[in-house]
Parts: sequence; C-alpha cells; structure tokens
Amino acid sequence: MMFIRPVAHKDLPGLMDLARSAASGGVGLTSLPINEDRLQKRIARSVLSFSGELDRADHGYVFVLEDSENGKVAGICAIEAAVGLKEPWYNYRVGTIVHASEELGVYSRHETLFLSNDHTGFSELCTLYLHPDYRIKRNGGLLSKSRFLFLAQFPQLFGKMVVAEMRGVSDENGCSPFWEALGRHFFSIDFAKADYLTGIGQKAFVAELMPKHPVYVDFLPPEAQAVIGLTHEATRPALAMLESEGFRYEGYVDIFDAGPTVQAYSGDIRAVKESQRLPARVVDPLPDGDKTCYLVCNDALEGFRAVLAESAAPQGEFSLTPELARALDVKDGDHVRCVALTPKEAA
Repeated sequence: MMFIRPVAHKDLPGLMDLARSAASGGVGLTSLPINEDRLQKRIARSVLSFSGELDRADHGYVFVLEDSENGKVAGICAIEAAVGLKEPWYNYRVGTIVHASEELGVYSRHETLFLSNDHTGFSELCTLYLHPDYRIKRNGGLLSKSRFLFLAQFPQLFGKMVVAEMRGVSDENGCSPFWEALGRHFFSIDFAKADYLTGIGQKAFVAELMPKHPVYVDFLPPEAQAVIGLTHEATRPALAMLESEGFRYEGYVDIFDAGPTVQAYSGDIRAVKESQRLPARVVDPLPDGDKTCYLVCNDALEGFRAVLAESAAPQGEFSLTPELARALDVKDGDHVRCVALTPKEAA
C-alpha cells in the first residue's frame, strides 16, 4: 500500500536517490538538489515545522510517498508556508508599456518583463517528484493532491493564495532558449548552474545581477519570445492537474526559463473546497455500491497520513477497510477528511 506521511530524518538516503533520479531527467527541480547537506537541512526544517517550533516565515512542510511493502521512499512533495519573507522570491510579471505621440500620430504597445516580488507571503506548492517505477495506479494524484487535504485541514498555517512554479521549456541537454537570450548576459554561467544555486538557497546573486528595469520582449530573439509562459513537455500533466483544481496563469513567469507560475486562492481549490471532515467507519468488507476513488487523510499534524480509498459516496461517515485505517492511524469513530480524487469522479 502507498501512503503519504511527513518526511523524517531517516529518509535522507531515499531523498538522495530521488534527487539522482530527478537529475537524470534533466535540470528543473531546483528544490531537490543532489546535495546531502542541503537535503538534511530541509528535512530538519520540515520536522521543526510540523512540531510548531519555527516562525511562520520559516515553515516548510515536506511529505514523502512510502511503499508500505518495502519501506521505499517513492516520491516527495512539499508546501512552503510563506515565500519571500526570509529569502527573496523573484519572478517576472508580463506587462505592457505604451508609447504614444499625438503630434506624430504614433501609438505602440510593447510587451515587457518586470522583475517582481508580488508573491511574497503566498504559500507555494513545490518539490513534486515521483520515481518512474511508481508512476502507476494513481500514485501521482495521491502524491500531488494530498497537499490540498493538508491545506484544508490546517488553513491557519498558510496564506490565502497558493502558487506553483511550472518548469519552463528546455531541450534534452538542459539548454533554455529564454536563459540563453537573457539570463546568460547578466550571470555568465550556465542555466543548470544558476538553477542549482537557487535550489540550494544561494539566491542573493539574483538581486545583485538581474536588471532592475523592464525588459522589452521585442528585443529578445524569436525563439526566446516563443517560450515565455510555456511549460516543459514533461511538466504539462502536472499543470493540467493544477488547472483542473482551479489554478490559473496570471502573467507571472520564472526569471530563468520563463515557465509559468500558476495561482489560486486556497479556499477556491476544488479539493480544498469540496473536502469533508467525517467520522470513520472501519468495516470489512466495504458496503456494496458504486465505488469512487477518494483522497483520505487523518486530522493529525505531526502524524499526518493520506491514502487513496475506493468507497461509495459517504453518507455522514466514511467507510474504511482495516488495512486503510491502519495506514491512516485511525480507529473506528475517529475523524478523517475526504474528497474525490478528480473533478470527474466528484461529478
């Protein structure tokens, strides 16, 4: 059985394996670097976040997907409580500048990129990676959407707005046309190096070296203009999932590869808004009836657990098999939070 739980110190080897696997697919997952010290510190921060021992500005919640049959860490996902309060969080806002001369009868509009900290204080979905061996049986949905149940269960820990950065376009060698057209001129390093440095927390160079004035998109080569706001092919399924939950692109892109940042009010996210907190009923076998795939979590913070469960539409309670109850660490009568895995199944 697959289940979600908070990351623990014992998971460092498993996270290193995931980082190596992610790196084999090219650059882009900046928050999962092959850096044992950085990952150990991230685990430690998450453990302290779950125990409530840090300020909100430092809270970062990391979850792992565990295979109960062998104890393997099969995936990772995370939520940052509030970005930009301690370390700067930059992106480009795509805007427009108008130049007009009444005397000459000239009027022109130019698309521009403005360096922005507009998302400071927002919560962020990040560090989503599922090992290729486990990309089956809806494990991706469990890994990604379990965070929405956590948001629904503990709204006081997060901001009203949630954002997610999507990986931008790059080729099989990790070359980004946007970076080559813009970033390289200011940083004089490879895209992969810049991506890695931000992933391990060395972000000061962004503020020191990036131009503070608007960038005119017209001055960029066509291949760079063409990828602004576009998502890497491998990341399109993740974007489609977020869009189905209510996330939207509002004109913000990554400063390195121009991948889109999508956002939503936390209370408007489908899985948050439609989730229900119900008493659990532990039964074997489950009641007859048409079954739907549900995301289910317990209501513990440090002991958070989430699973997928096939069940008929709940009528005042949620039916669980004994095996699922053990995975969630709940007993008969304890409360769980549940929601249909997808909007289609909720219909």
